Amino acid sequence: QLQLVESGGGLVQAGGSLTLSCAASGGTISGYNMGWFRQAPGKEREFVALSDWSGTTKTYSDSVKGRFTISRDNAKNTVYLQMNSLKPEDTALYYCARTRGWIRDESDYDYWGQGTQVTVSS
Repeated sequence: QLQLVESGGGLVQAGGSLTLSCAASGGTISGYNMGWFRQAPGKEREFVALSDWSGTTKTYSDSVKGRFTISRDNAKNTVYLQMNSLKPEDTALYYCARTRGWIRDESDYDYWGQGTQVTVSS
């Protein structure tokens, strides 16, 4: 029933910025924690960021801390990922996902979007 659709990906130069959006439909995201993951070709999916239901508490992977910011607008049923100072290593397919927990394991997330591609050129 719940659908998550990511958008905002694209090709950017190293050092540039990009903001991803995750729009929910068929249900609300309010009351749920929301996270972002990414997966590069040939690599495992990795955790990026997580926000609690209100957007008050957030946590990030060490690789993006200080450069990425997760936020949400529950009235718009949307989660965002602001990405600054992008590096070629950030190139990946980015996913948003829903959870009731506070762990970084993929298995703890019950709904996933289709992903949006981010490519950072050097």
